[in-house]
Amino acid sequence: MFSHPAVIVHGIDHVRLALRPGRKVVLVSGHGAALYAGTGWWRALMAIGRAEFPTTPMTDLLDCAAAPGRALEALRAGQAAIRLDASVPAWPAVAAIANSLGAQLFPDRPPAIDLGQGDAWRLDAWLAGDTDAKLR
Repeated sequence: MFSHPAVIVHGIDHVRLALRPGRKVVLVSGHGAALYAGTGWWRALMAIGRAEFPTTPMTDLLDCAAAPGRALEALRAGQAAIRLDASVPAWPAVAAIANSLGAQLFPDRPPAIDLGQGDAWRLDAWLAGDTDAKLR
C-alpha cells in the first residue's frame, strides 16, 4: 500500500508533530474525516504542513468511510489518495474515476499510529521503522 510509516492526524498540531522529525511519512485522516471535517479542511491542513515542512517527504490519505459522494468531491478537489469502504456499491465506479484522474483509491487504511489516541510518545520509533510500535 504505502512504503513508509503512516500516522493518523486530527489537526494542525498533529501534522506538525508528525512532520517535524523530517522522515518520510503518510498522513492519514481520522476515519470518515471527509464526512465530519470535509475535503477543504483536509486539503488546507496538508497545504500548511507542506508549506511549513517543505523538505519532509509526505503523502496523505483522506478517509471517506462509506461515502462515495465525499470521495468524488475529494477527487474533484485534487486529492491524490482516498480511502473508501470496499463494500460501497459505487466503489468500482469511484475507482475508475480516480484512476482516470491519476489518483489512488484504497479499500483499507494502512497500519498506523494515531496521534489522537495518545501514541505521540511512539512517533520517533514508528517513523524510524520500529515495527514493534503498537499499531492502531
